[in-house]
Amino acid sequence: MWRREAGTVVRRAGVLPEPVVAPFVIVAGGQIPRVPTEWAPHSHRLHELVWVRGGTLTSRVEDRLFTVSEGHGLWMPAGVVHGGRATAGAEFRDAFFAPDRTPFAFGEPKAIEMTPLLESLLTHLARTDLDAAARARAESVVFDVIRPSERQFALQLPGDARIDAIAEALLDDPADCRSLEEWARSLGVSDRTITRAFRHTTGLSFAQWRQMLRVHRALMLLSEGFDVMTVSETLGYAQPSSFIAAFRRVMGTTPGAFFDAADDSSGNVRNPVSRVQNS
Repeated sequence: MWRREAGTVVRRAGVLPEPVVAPFVIVAGGQIPRVPTEWAPHSHRLHELVWVRGGTLTSRVEDRLFTVSEGHGLWMPAGVVHGGRATAGAEFRDAFFAPDRTPFAFGEPKAIEMTPLLESLLTHLARTDLDAAARARAESVVFDVIRPSERQFALQLPGDARIDAIAEALLDDPADCRSLEEWARSLGVSDRTITRAFRHTTGLSFAQWRQMLRVHRALMLLSEGFDVMTVSETLGYAQPSSFIAAFRRVMGTTPGAFFDAADDSSGNVRNPVSRVQNS
């Protein structure tokens, strides 16, 4: 998905919690990676909701790339193959839902709004001392309050042999600044062919797609505490103001304001971009 950072721990899918039998519908848990952590592609027999505090989670699901930061989670339907990466130090949490007893259906991966109430309920359900009645009451409220996020931040990957090499190269190194014409010469196709292929498969121009990809990567870097200057250089921007303008075009706000809003919605007071100038 991204070029693997030094020190990244690669994990296989964890063993699903065993007590997913009546009267259990939801089983919640969590773990805290202290280094960049990557999960190899896998699937679950249960629906899964994952979210992080103090970091960012990126998941490659079939032909799409999802990124969720503080205040948002990612719903993964049962049986869908996915891999993921959490930033260093992120508090990773998950909850599993029995498909045959979950009274709503998100049939595809979807960003979920992790309100303080929803997160508190799932933390409550992680307790091992709840009796059946208390668990059922909490589960019923979860079903009432869980809802998709207004921002579904997903990037469609091309899945077209003519341009897949471009997408994979940029996933490996988002700072690759080769122009459309340079890619066309390298691949032995016309720049018009590349333009049409990106529009047809992703709905975006080549430049728009690369910009979106860079913002996905920027969210991870910023959540790890890198400043805007470092992030802009890492992603191939000539100057921080160019990166901030690109971030605003995609996210509708500056990096600093974006993380301030996430902190406000989650009740935290730590902004990973607060040290950054010109944010």
